[in-house]
Amino acid sequence: MATRSPWPRPLSLPCCCLLLLALGGPGFFQSHAVEVDVKDLSNNTCIYAKWMMSFLIKYETNSSEYKNVTLKPSTNVTHDGSTCGNNTHAPLLAIQFGAGHSWSINFTKTNETYQGNIISFTYNTNDAVFKDAKTKGPITIVVNDSMHPVQLNTVYKCHHLDSIEVANVSLFFWDVILQAFVQNGTVSKHDSTCEADKSTVAPTTVANLTTAPITTASSPLPTTTSKPVEKPLIGNYSLKDGNKTCLLATMGLQLNVSQEKPVLININPKTTNVTGSCGNTSATLRLSDSNRMFIDFTFAVKNTSANTQRFYLKEVNITLISSINGSEPLNAGNNNLSIWDTFLGSSYMCQKEQTVLVTEDLQIHTFDLRIQPFKVQDNKYSKAEDCSPDVDNFIVPITVGAALGGLVALVLVAYFVSHKKHSNAGYQQF
Repeated sequence: MATRSPWPRPLSLPCCCLLLLALGGPGFFQSHAVEVDVKDLSNNTCIYAKWMMSFLIKYETNSSEYKNVTLKPSTNVTHDGSTCGNNTHAPLLAIQFGAGHSWSINFTKTNETYQGNIISFTYNTNDAVFKDAKTKGPITIVVNDSMHPVQLNTVYKCHHLDSIEVANVSLFFWDVILQAFVQNGTVSKHDSTCEADKSTVAPTTVANLTTAPITTASSPLPTTTSKPVEKPLIGNYSLKDGNKTCLLATMGLQLNVSQEKPVLININPKTTNVTGSCGNTSATLRLSDSNRMFIDFTFAVKNTSANTQRFYLKEVNITLISSINGSEPLNAGNNNLSIWDTFLGSSYMCQKEQTVLVTEDLQIHTFDLRIQPFKVQDNKYSKAEDCSPDVDNFIVPITVGAALGGLVALVLVAYFVSHKKHSNAGYQQF
């Protein structure tokens, strides 16, 4: 049973809403388009909206680990609580979906403009998708909308994907068509396009692509160039728990995205922000670039049979907000990793290129990697366990064994040759 929106519904002005659902486009960010037509008692439209949305939620489990869940409105969306507003309550657009999740936004206006005001999102960790959640029940976050003022009697349109990050939740919106305070019950024929869609070329500070810069959907797709892919810049990242550094990471990152055409994306550490969390048995490093890219690395601690503790990379989640080759934005993850494994209290280092498999269509290449997510002392890396000696130590015994084998073979050959000469010489004496 769907929960009602946390915003009150005015009893003096009930409304009816038409809710239409259509399957979204292909890609990692598959979702459903939600279309809502809010009407007053006279059956006149006061709010019209059609948009795509998705939520990425990080939650803690009973074992003090952190996991990520993606929620998307599906075909069981309802719209209780949506209202045209009155003198005491602002117009409200509200939907409910899944097992007790709800989202709403209210609107304000001036003499010339209108805009979204406050967004409220409630997710219910009793939903089965929140496996082994430590906290059970509805959790609500409230945040100011980032929408800029829009001229009254115009329809706000924005194909570009926008995001809002608050607490452990990332909210994503794209393909938005919206008009609040509709006049005379008729949706306007005049558009107000968002600034992100007005640019023919998307910002290139998010990544350095092997193709031409990413374009918006209204521009022709770039053609692939033969320019060689440069090695990504090496970034130094850290997290603090109070005044104490609790996580250190040094690495160059390159994403390999294989959708219609393979694309390599170098992550620029100069424009990358660092957030995350530290714990005794779980830690998460989040790298984001101007809210256009998110990469979450989740580390965990395990006990070995020798009663020693080791840490390893357990999970990676990636969201690319800027589209690639005209495709939908990308959202993918792998929560079943077991790499970058070393003793707790040490750091893991690998200067050679490594590949982290996220999905069949998405991999991460790392360069000059060094990581320590636990027990950092004096803001410095502890002694490192290098991935290279593992290979060298494997090759050395083979080389030594081959050399010893060759030496034994030479000794045997020399012995048989010498023995044969002595045998021949003895035969001639008789």
